[in-house]
Amino acid sequence: MPTYTLADLAERVGARVEGDSTIEVSTIATLASATSGQISFLSNSKYRSQLSETKASAVIIKSGDLEHCPCAALVMDNPYAGFARISQLLDTTPKAADSIASSASISSSAQLGNNVSVGHNSVIEDGAVIGDNVEIGAGCFIGKNARIGQGTKLWANVTVYHESLIGEHCLFQSGAVIGSDGFGYANDAGNWLKIPQLGRVVIGNNTEIGANTCIDRGALDDTVVGNGVIIDNLCQIAHNVVIGDHTAIAGCTVIAGSSNIGKYCVIAGMVGINGHIEVADKVTFTGFAMVTKDIKEPGVYSSGIPVMKNNEWRRSMVALRNLDSLKSRIKALEESGNTSAGE
Repeated sequence: MPTYTLADLAERVGARVEGDSTIEVSTIATLASATSGQISFLSNSKYRSQLSETKASAVIIKSGDLEHCPCAALVMDNPYAGFARISQLLDTTPKAADSIASSASISSSAQLGNNVSVGHNSVIEDGAVIGDNVEIGAGCFIGKNARIGQGTKLWANVTVYHESLIGEHCLFQSGAVIGSDGFGYANDAGNWLKIPQLGRVVIGNNTEIGANTCIDRGALDDTVVGNGVIIDNLCQIAHNVVIGDHTAIAGCTVIAGSSNIGKYCVIAGMVGINGHIEVADKVTFTGFAMVTKDIKEPGVYSSGIPVMKNNEWRRSMVALRNLDSLKSRIKALEESGNTSAGE
């Protein structure tokens, strides 16, 4: 388990030490549960009341919270970012695989870089190219001619279909499916004719894909996910979607085919984006938003109905169903008023 002094950590995360810089910490914990030898953080004012009672050896805080801090501190403008960086330093998560397992099936025509690890029962097919220091967990499938960049990590049971192109230092959680067929069919007199999906999935560098998220291959052109994108669990990215660099997508969001999502967007959970939609850079969609038309300007967009008591919701739905008749009555009254005024 790695151990760092506060001086070491301050230098690595760009913080200022208040108190004894020689204090050593080896793990990170919440304000309420931290004990000696641990470091904690305060980024949400909701938890400020816990600061004065914490038993942590040190806390990452803003300068305005110093007066309430009973221990040494790392002071910085963004304590949450400091927490993230220090968590990376103190991370004890094991490797997805430690070596090339005897039960792995690797084609003789596949190319593996230096220090590649492949877990039990994984399959790497013909023509696949795996970069240096890639970790492939147990039960993964890497299809023909797929390429995975150096330093990328696949947890157990990730599927990467043929021809998929994955960049460097990416992370795929268990059950992610990359390059499955897009939902492409033509209707012929009531019969569905499958359209072969001939494009690829292309994923940039430093991108993370959540558990059981599916990214479909393109129909003709590629489905593209940019650099630094983070996608949560249980998301569906349809064929020919393009997602710009550094966009974040929360769980259970669905993006229909051929939509183009800009850079630095934030898409909350359970958002639905219709097909062939263009979304500008730096757009935020709040939870349950339904996007049915192009969004051309940065900003925050919302839809959906916040939760309310059931009887209130029922009354609202009754009023919603009566909107057409109410509109007609108002129009009739306006026309009647105009006629009277004219006389």
